[in-house]
Amino acid sequence: MLRIRVVKTASGASAVQVVYYRNRKRIIFKHVGSANNNQDLESLKLVARDVINNYNPEIPLFEEVKLNNLLYLDKTEFLGVYSTFLYEVLSGLISQIGLNQINKQLLLDLVAIRIVEPASKLRSIELLDAYFGIKHRRQSYYQSAGQWHFLKEEIENIVVEFAKSKYAFDFDLLFYDVTTLYFETFEEDELRRNGFSKDNKSQQPQVLVALMVTKEGFPIAYSIFSGNTFEGHTIIPVVNTFIKKYAVKEFTVVADAAMISTTNIQELTANSINYIVGARLGNLSNDLIEQINHSITREDGKSIRVKTDKGYLVCAYSSVRYRKDKYEMEKQIEKALTIIQNPSKGKRVKFVKTYGETTVLNQALIEK
Repeated sequence: MLRIRVVKTASGASAVQVVYYRNRKRIIFKHVGSANNNQDLESLKLVARDVINNYNPEIPLFEEVKLNNLLYLDKTEFLGVYSTFLYEVLSGLISQIGLNQINKQLLLDLVAIRIVEPASKLRSIELLDAYFGIKHRRQSYYQSAGQWHFLKEEIENIVVEFAKSKYAFDFDLLFYDVTTLYFETFEEDELRRNGFSKDNKSQQPQVLVALMVTKEGFPIAYSIFSGNTFEGHTIIPVVNTFIKKYAVKEFTVVADAAMISTTNIQELTANSINYIVGARLGNLSNDLIEQINHSITREDGKSIRVKTDKGYLVCAYSSVRYRKDKYEMEKQIEKALTIIQNPSKGKRVKFVKTYGETTVLNQALIEK
């Protein structure tokens, strides 16, 4: 039978023990701790009582929940928390796609942590330790990273096979877009160049990343261009390379308005590539605007199809978009009137037309 024993130590403190007796000999079951005052002594006695209450040498038929099985914070130390389950889930997804075949654990771990918290490569190594308790040496990154770009083709083949098996991907429809990634430096090289920055970092060099995804949003191919490349010049080489690599016969690419140009349309047509590209109505001719204005039914979901020299233009009506555009246009007109009444050098705003030193409202553009 377990009992609580309090005994004075050589230093004068009170030691609290849980003991039992066997053959008239006292045996210490657990040394709970030492106290130097009555408050600590009572706290240690509670811990000792809890030890006794939770000790049962026999296995009961029904498990008894002991409500006094407490965690004594003054006797504990916080060591940290690791998100092990999250790491297992992310690693499982990476393996399901098939990327574990490349046998580059540091690279795959960097991919996993970037999903959790995007950061620089070296910061990501620290985050791997903080989130998952996974340790990688910085030296390992420096030794390995220079070879990773050779994995591009192998990785693309893996993800394409996954898309074909899991998403029934058959190369018929692809969505295309580009973005910029800037560097925390002001020095350029052959690839890192200053250019139009989507991150408002125009003074820092960047690269242009072109990405193609399936209709489900699953990425299957990418290319990198120097940071001063015009994004409209990327779509043709990327698409043609992809078609040749996989011998695609029927292909439709979907992209935003930045990709449309007379040259691009001509090349897409010449290569028998179907395209769906966003169009800017403001760039259309007055005649085409008038044709749309008189043809379209102003009801949500109603659309018309107009033949142009760049292909068929599909216009759909949205009352929400109408109200949004109307509100923004009225704000721009108010701003233009303010500039006209209080001329300011260097300020260029929409709906303002200049004749020498005179500025007036661009009524023709407003009507359009």
